[in-house]
Amino acid sequence: MKLTEKLALAAMQRIDPEAAHGLSVKALTMGLVPAPGPVTTARLKTTLAGVDLPNPVGLAAGYDKNAEALAPLSKSGFGFIEVGAATPRPQPGNPKPRLFRLTEDKAAINRFGFNNEGMEAIGARLAQRPRDAVIGLNLGANKDSEDRAADFAKVLAHCGAHLDFATVNVSSPNTEKLRDLQGKAALTALLAGVIETREGLSRRVPVFLKIAPDLDRAGIEDIAAVALESGIDAVIATNTTLSRDGLRSAHKDEAGGLSGAPLFEKSTRVLAQLSELLDGQVPLVGVGGICTAEQAYAKICAGATAVQFYTAMVYGGLSLAGDIARGLDDLLARDGFENVAQAVGTKRKDWL
Repeated sequence: MKLTEKLALAAMQRIDPEAAHGLSVKALTMGLVPAPGPVTTARLKTTLAGVDLPNPVGLAAGYDKNAEALAPLSKSGFGFIEVGAATPRPQPGNPKPRLFRLTEDKAAINRFGFNNEGMEAIGARLAQRPRDAVIGLNLGANKDSEDRAADFAKVLAHCGAHLDFATVNVSSPNTEKLRDLQGKAALTALLAGVIETREGLSRRVPVFLKIAPDLDRAGIEDIAAVALESGIDAVIATNTTLSRDGLRSAHKDEAGGLSGAPLFEKSTRVLAQLSELLDGQVPLVGVGGICTAEQAYAKICAGATAVQFYTAMVYGGLSLAGDIARGLDDLLARDGFENVAQAVGTKRKDWL
């Protein structure tokens, strides 16, 4: 990390977390953040659900909610970018404060509640996206919607022409009863509507499903069964957790979803269980607690074709994207892998 980035992070830590988040996005859009370009090697190049990636290290949804910084983010070292969540209509989200740093735990708690400018504003920005990047959109539902399941299909229909992939997000804990849509029957019906909408697009957009880390074994088995039966292209494991085990920070009891370092083991165990159940038939994206190249590598060895992170940037800065990608390349070389795909699932049993 360069001195300027260290100083900027130190300054950001002194102000309100949501204000700091907004300032960081603004700095990107103004070109104030170094853009080293894509990080790639022959070892790092891979394919996720038919989409070619320069490296398997992605930005998780939630950072660039309104697709405001697509061009600079695409040059920041990530192999792919996920923006959103987007809902059909704009919505303010939950009352502030709704984002909390847990510095001692290298974590964060948020209860944003899908605050975003809506699919029309986000779709307009996606239409101007850089074409040499891999960009996906997290699909969400309006809090006051009479048919939340239909909202996901609406957003895909409106924005799908500009996407490399779309993620169905039924795993946020911050919209009341949203996680109820993870049940097998409800999820099957929801995904059927999304897949039907996908078939009407001008080109095929891979559909991913993002799940919670708080599922029990039966819930994980249901997700695996739905993934195999529904025609989705990948599963993202996992979103934030409601667990507060082992936290030390002052804000540990705030309501919302916990992300960051404490989520690593829990999310990786869910990932490994899904990997065992799906056995390569549906690829997985590993998310939750990644702060280092070693942790990204561990997710891949547990069964992830690609990984994503977001909260670690609060403490490590945007340069972490390139650092993790380059570190991952070194680890693959150390262990004799010619390509990252060869490492997927090689240590899954360690997490079961």
